[in-house]
Amino acid sequence: MTVQQFQAARKHVDTPSGRIHYAEAGTGPVALFVHGILVNNHLWRHQLAGLSDIRRCIAIDTLAHGATEASATQDLSTAAQAAMLAEFLDALGIDAVDLVGNDGGGAVCQIFAVNHPGRVRSLTLTDCDTHDNWPPQAFQGFVDLCASGGLRDTLAAMLDNKDIFRSPGALGPCYEDTTSVSDTTIDIYLKPYFSAPDRIRGLERFVAAFDNSQTVAIEPKLRMLDVPTLIVWATDDVYFDRKWAHWLAGRIPGTRRVVEFEGARLFFPEERPEAFNRELRAHWS
Repeated sequence: MTVQQFQAARKHVDTPSGRIHYAEAGTGPVALFVHGILVNNHLWRHQLAGLSDIRRCIAIDTLAHGATEASATQDLSTAAQAAMLAEFLDALGIDAVDLVGNDGGGAVCQIFAVNHPGRVRSLTLTDCDTHDNWPPQAFQGFVDLCASGGLRDTLAAMLDNKDIFRSPGALGPCYEDTTSVSDTTIDIYLKPYFSAPDRIRGLERFVAAFDNSQTVAIEPKLRMLDVPTLIVWATDDVYFDRKWAHWLAGRIPGTRRVVEFEGARLFFPEERPEAFNRELRAHWS
């Protein structure tokens, strides 16, 4: 799927949480993909391209990310993002989905799944916020940057010099091979934050709302979640150790498989789409 094809697949729908933007490809049962921080639905472009023959694939821009804006007083917590998913599905008239989450989006998916198990046909969790493991220690510098008011200048520097984005002190650790991240992809991820005066403030507020008590609180519900669940984890993720894949498998009785991608890192849906898509096909079948 080219950038142009992906952009052509973009749509939006109005919900009580505001206008939510998304990209869609294919027909059939719906698969809903939820990204994490600093990226947007473009993360899932290879899934939309590779799985649209068997699913109506929908990749959402969450609140304060991508083309989805947030009001100045809007709740941007993980729980609020999960509530927005329900509103989004209601607005599109979708009853149930195959739910897939990465990074912070995985925590959103966990909260949605335990609160709406009847709307989740299957669940796939990749490296993600889990229980009390977030924000990760390796990400704390970014959290501090947001709190100190340095976010705007940092994002602007990343856009001006893409090698900063790819550097070990920025998003480089999210990738096995940072040279695989095109300048176009970086623009797609970061330019939306400069599309309106208050967009960066929305991202700052999103980070300020980090609170792992939201995922700690759902552990009892996870222990009752019989939804068929696939857990796919990168072994070289500097943010989320592989032990969390097995922690989730031990709590979610619906877990069918735990798959480890040796040498992979956080954003492996971008870098290893063929392998990941094979696992999704097998899980959905």
